[in-house]
Amino acid sequence: MTGSMAWAGRRAVVDTARREGKASIRLYWVPLGAGGHSVRLNGRVFEAASAIHERRHRRDLYHSALEVLTPGGRFVIEVAPVPREAARYGVVSQGAVGSRRLQGFRWMRYGLRCWRDGVIPDRAEAVKGPRELDRDARRAELLLALVPSVPMHVWGRDETGAGEMWTSNSVISWLLTSSGFRTELLDPPAGGRAPGWRAGIVAARDSTVQGACASKSMSAASEAPSPLISR
Repeated sequence: MTGSMAWAGRRAVVDTARREGKASIRLYWVPLGAGGHSVRLNGRVFEAASAIHERRHRRDLYHSALEVLTPGGRFVIEVAPVPREAARYGVVSQGAVGSRRLQGFRWMRYGLRCWRDGVIPDRAEAVKGPRELDRDARRAELLLALVPSVPMHVWGRDETGAGEMWTSNSVISWLLTSSGFRTELLDPPAGGRAPGWRAGIVAARDSTVQGACASKSMSAASEAPSPLISR
């Protein structure tokens, strides 16, 4: 399928969803660096060092992203380097990479995107395609409303006390946990791992807004809730 045909197909799905009031929250597991040689190489070096330090076999690394479909539109939620035209790509928050002292440089910041009609650059590389987590419109709207509240900890540092560094995966797991999902059940593909996933879960559970978020998400549960939803 060509890019234009795929885009036309996605637009048709969105238009139908808007007419029928449908919603969906989809999780993507993309191999780290699927679309870039340098990121892939750095990831392999990092994983090799981690495996030696932890005395285990090397594992594939994954980057997570969300696609949220609501009656009001389709949104891509993902963390990526901050582009020059940040607003154009739906960047709603920015955080420092490595050290807050260097965040004055754009290339030392990461951006959280909530991009209407956006794209996941390496979507085609996602293992087993998207995993649909829920179809409840209220939960989808809740997740979108939580995006501006994500804590933008320093990337590469353990500021949550989780025992692992904060990464793009931390942002996604924070959002899902705060929306009422049993995020600990959402493992990456077999044989892989998602650095930072636990850090986001810990930060969400320790958050002062977690109680209110959980209450809202519970009331938004569908009549036939997914086993991934906290009860």
